Amino acid sequence: VHAGVWPEAGSFSDDGMGPVPARWRGVCHDQSSSDDAQVRCNRKLIGAQYFNKGYAATVGRAGAGASPASTRDSDGHGTHTLSTAAGRFVPGANLFGYGNGTAKGGAPGARVAAYKVCWRPVNGSECFDADIIAAFDAAIHDGVDVLSVSLGGAPTDYFRDGVAIGSFHAVRNGVTVVTSAGNSGPGAGTVSNTAPWLVTVGASTMDREFPAYLVLGNKKRIKGQSLSPVPLPANKHYRLISSVEAKAEDATVAQAQLCMEGSLDKKKARGKIVVCMRGKNARVEKGEAVHRAGGVGLVLANDEATGNEMIADAHVLPATHITYSDGVALLAYMNSTRLASGYITLPNTALETKPAPFMAAFSSQGPNTVTPQILKPDITAPGVSILAAFTGLAGPTGLTFDSRRVLFNSESGTSMSCPHVAGIAGLLKALHPDWSPAAIKSAIMTTTRVQDNTRRPMSNSSFLRATPFAYGAGHVQPNRAADPGLVYDTNATDYLHFLCALGYNSTVIGTFMDGPNACPARPRKPEDLNYPSVTVPHLSASGEPRTVTRRVRNVGAEPAAYDVRVREPRGVSVSVRPSRLEFAAAGEEKEFAVTFRARAGRFLPGEYVFGQMVWSDGAGRRRHRVRSPVVVRVGAHRTSKTSVPVA
Repeated sequence: VHAGVWPEAGSFSDDGMGPVPARWRGVCHDQSSSDDAQVRCNRKLIGAQYFNKGYAATVGRAGAGASPASTRDSDGHGTHTLSTAAGRFVPGANLFGYGNGTAKGGAPGARVAAYKVCWRPVNGSECFDADIIAAFDAAIHDGVDVLSVSLGGAPTDYFRDGVAIGSFHAVRNGVTVVTSAGNSGPGAGTVSNTAPWLVTVGASTMDREFPAYLVLGNKKRIKGQSLSPVPLPANKHYRLISSVEAKAEDATVAQAQLCMEGSLDKKKARGKIVVCMRGKNARVEKGEAVHRAGGVGLVLANDEATGNEMIADAHVLPATHITYSDGVALLAYMNSTRLASGYITLPNTALETKPAPFMAAFSSQGPNTVTPQILKPDITAPGVSILAAFTGLAGPTGLTFDSRRVLFNSESGTSMSCPHVAGIAGLLKALHPDWSPAAIKSAIMTTTRVQDNTRRPMSNSSFLRATPFAYGAGHVQPNRAADPGLVYDTNATDYLHFLCALGYNSTVIGTFMDGPNACPARPRKPEDLNYPSVTVPHLSASGEPRTVTRRVRNVGAEPAAYDVRVREPRGVSVSVRPSRLEFAAAGEEKEFAVTFRARAGRFLPGEYVFGQMVWSDGAGRRRHRVRSPVVVRVGAHRTSKTSVPVA
């Protein structure tokens, strides 16, 4: 569900595929069109529909006419995400020769359908709730198994959120819905798509990079990232100039620092490598501003918030994106000499880079500001410099000045990490067709890892230790998810009780559920929802216990016994009863209780602290480790979304 599809992409070829499943009820809106809007479906791409009534009602007929009603993808986002989720094997995939290899999606054998709900932006809005809900309705009717939804807005009450409402109906009908956490990080409380029936995905790096070095006049080499295909003449140094120093007369210092369009003086920038600061305008837009001002190269330096996160972009001129600390060192060099100089090397493809993964700075973070009793995001997956299929109607930067056309493009965002997990959900549905969306989600969450490839705890973009507010349960591990041992399952009644616990009345709950929806006389608390993570945001500082319950089902092939181990959050005692679960058969369920108590003098009031709970069935290669993050806040007081104390 997003921005349509480019059907000619090799990722959607149907060569060798069998007939469309008989249970499929979807259609192709543009199958018979005679113009450029035509979208031909096949045995791989089996559905393509667009929904724009909400958009047209908002922008009017004239505005809607500027964004043609077609499922064809005009900006590349829909094609990129759909091919990431389930694109077929395509040999020789690359962007300007970088990352060359065989591309494939997470579930390459799956059939795909595109539901277009996003259009040309109007006052900052491009995907409207009416269209999103209509697309969910169509997908449920058509018979989809998994929905990948790389969109979302600011966190809000669930009855005001089109994604939350539409996805609730989808999950009730057995459809797993995977969403992006948002790109508003690294601030606390920025995560969107916070409903517990969604799988909410953050973004992290992988062990592939595209390094391009800035070689300074003092012989120092600064490693950056880029996908620029344009080289500078080798071994020739160019003057380095800060964008502030190259400021145009009518521009502000802030505009020049960010290399906003028109903020640079052509006489000052011509023939030089310009150093710009990351932020506000698009990274590739800064390169175009330098290019138009006559600059020969761009060095894009992070600010302190974005730290060590480097993103490879298809810049229109020689460029490299460097870390905050390297940016500080570069500035010191430029201030130490009257004629600072350097050149930028052509990028190359580097594999098995370390450390990886670490969290992307842009990835939105918890805590969940709508229902703090539910940890969000749920999980993280690769979302930085992801190579996937692209549209033929836009250049790789996505900006109007870019006339280049590519078959594959590299993009970054939680929009890119979301379809990775959607593809995994598709594989799990094929492997375990009787599993519910909650069981699939549980298997993905409880089998993750929280260490990078140096065997150290995962870090954020500043290389400080990350927390579950960044990565949820951890970084996804698809093969382990296929055999999780135990799952935390949840049904429609559980979600009804959750909504009742939030204080929703029958009228509001009717938005989510038709038929009987009366709340129980004593609804359970929100933190008692049978979730694969445990969050207690309001633990008493007096030592009064708080107990939450969970139940797990044995999805192994045989009887099993599991013992629990807990790593307690700082200043909090945790006990689990019973501490051993014995399952006499596959499919059997067991319930357990987790009790929390604050330890006097060992906690900071209002601070979030983290631990984990692991159920294990023994030793050896076939051992299952069912791990859940534990998040607690003691003596909580009201805090703003951007000032949440975190240990």
